[in-house]
Amino acid sequence: MGAADKAQNKADELKGKGKQAVGRATGDEELQAEGEADEIKGNLKQAGEKVKDVFR
Repeated sequence: MGAADKAQNKADELKGKGKQAVGRATGDEELQAEGEADEIKGNLKQAGEKVKDVFR
């Protein structure tokens, strides 16, 4: 389960980076902000997984 969670979190991060890039390219500030939020969410989840790994 841990590896699947890590993969999903990384996918969320990459999806966010993609949205940011598209938002910047098209001038869509809302899409760019949404991408930033997705990236942050993925990063926070990855950090949570790392903390769990420390206590295993």
